[in-house]
Amino acid sequence: MAITSRDVARLAGVSQPTVSRALRGDPRVAEATKKRVAEAVAALGYVPSEAGRSLVTRTTRRIGIVVTDLTNPFYPQLIGPLHDELGALGYRVMAFTERSDSLSAVEHLVDGSVDGVVLLTTTIGSPLPAELARRGVPFVCLNRESGTGLGDAAVVDNAAGGRSAAEHLVTLGHRRIAGIFGPEDTSTGRDREQGFRLALADAGIGIPAGLSSHGPFDFDTGHREMLRLLSMESRPTAVFCGNDVVAIGALNAAIAAGVDVPGEISVIGFDDIPMASWEVFELTTIGHDLAEMAASAARLLVDRLTADGQAGPPRRIVSVPTLVARRTTGPATQR
Repeated sequence: MAITSRDVARLAGVSQPTVSRALRGDPRVAEATKKRVAEAVAALGYVPSEAGRSLVTRTTRRIGIVVTDLTNPFYPQLIGPLHDELGALGYRVMAFTERSDSLSAVEHLVDGSVDGVVLLTTTIGSPLPAELARRGVPFVCLNRESGTGLGDAAVVDNAAGGRSAAEHLVTLGHRRIAGIFGPEDTSTGRDREQGFRLALADAGIGIPAGLSSHGPFDFDTGHREMLRLLSMESRPTAVFCGNDVVAIGALNAAIAAGVDVPGEISVIGFDDIPMASWEVFELTTIGHDLAEMAASAARLLVDRLTADGQAGPPRRIVSVPTLVARRTTGPATQR
């Protein structure tokens, strides 16, 4: 027979509601009573029912994470620390692997199965943030921001990172510089490109139309566009990639074409995922603390939940990026 809270109450010499309050940490319950309840729980091996607790507290202690691309090695670097921080704060995680930021995802997020939501892959035009706000579901944007300005956000200063990448290449003497940028409908792709272009403009350098392209943050984008750049009669001497996964694709294309990196062309990425430091790549990139950014998002969301929802203006935590110079960038080759 399963042990119930009534069994705990009998052993501890208290009422069943007192057991429930003690297990929730209710400050109205005396510490001596909490101790007796805890001892009875341990003696009986009682495991509180999450379903029953949810009915009493009207909370699930679960957080939904919406991510549209689990194949990208970047996102596990956020999901792991996010899971750990939420766990430390007393919450469990449910992943919603939607293919897009469509409104169809909302129904799964507002059916009472989660207390709040983390949006990892939101796009600028996504309807999800506005709909979650309309329905009163607390949420936080992690890594990317929506175009609505709604909800809290934990992000890196993408424009500053793009600027640092451009300044690094200019310092090395590069003047014919290409950009394999990310999707134009993402804040990360937009802001990194903007910062990169503005820094080049400050140095009196522009990016010719043929040296600029956009695409998904994936290996194929970098591989395809690097092959195109290498086929040009007048090649660029350096390429800025929207993220590390794109840069790794570009590096593989250069190797396949027999082009020396950085002797003939320099490559720089963004994010400094663990793969970037592998000896096979040693990718120069723009780094930032992914784990702390994820943990910040968890804390922002839990603050909202414990403050009874979305009261107060949106808050924004911005990480500072830094240049991580490795072997894929070097002085420009004069042609």
